[in-house]
Amino acid sequence: MIALKSAAEIEAMARAGRILGALFRELQPRVQSGMSTRELDVVAEEFIRSHDGAVPAFKGLYGFPASLCTSINEEVVHGIPSERRLEEGDILTVDAGVKLGGWFVDAARTFPVGEVDEGTRQLLDVTWECLQAGIEQARPGQRLGDIGHAVQQVAEGAGFGVVRDLVGHGIGREPHEEPQVPNYGRPGRGVRLQAGMVLAIEPMINAGGVAVRTLPDRWTVVTADGGRSAHFEQTVAITEQGPRVLTAS
Repeated sequence: MIALKSAAEIEAMARAGRILGALFRELQPRVQSGMSTRELDVVAEEFIRSHDGAVPAFKGLYGFPASLCTSINEEVVHGIPSERRLEEGDILTVDAGVKLGGWFVDAARTFPVGEVDEGTRQLLDVTWECLQAGIEQARPGQRLGDIGHAVQQVAEGAGFGVVRDLVGHGIGREPHEEPQVPNYGRPGRGVRLQAGMVLAIEPMINAGGVAVRTLPDRWTVVTADGGRSAHFEQTVAITEQGPRVLTAS
């Protein structure tokens, strides 16, 4: 069942979203060579908890041990923060969530570590464009397939692969709600979008093939071919006025 949110409930989610957007602004200058992902996780937890009533949504969720998911290079999602240190030319995906007043929001950014090669820069730019294309379809009367199709067209048009095994999702009182939001699909198919839906739209785009696998830690998902992967995500409310990004940074 898809839970529609009232205008007041969307505004409550937006309050959480502003904290999450500010977190990415806080983290961005710290994503540099020599920084460990565990150090970033400590900064993130302290920052989130410094806002009255806000807590990291991921810590303890399904048993996850940290406040951030930190995924480097070929790691697609769900990387666990550790003592591993970033190196010049890496890319780091930071996926984070905030819970405030019983409402969840979720977002992700992929950051370059210093200077990256042209192919990696294109991967980041195209994945961001995929996210914007998907958000543009998040309007009343459109279909769920319109979001996935828009993402897929941008990614595949640039020669990149769209991860199939992982999808976006509804969000609200729970961190994962109906509907699932694939990053591929056929236009005009699937659930009709309505004002009051809130979706986590999150393209995960690979430089190589679409296949992924999970590491023995049972969390970290990597590309099967070792190619790099980028991931951008926003929590987006569908309103009569169009899509409203709740986690903008």
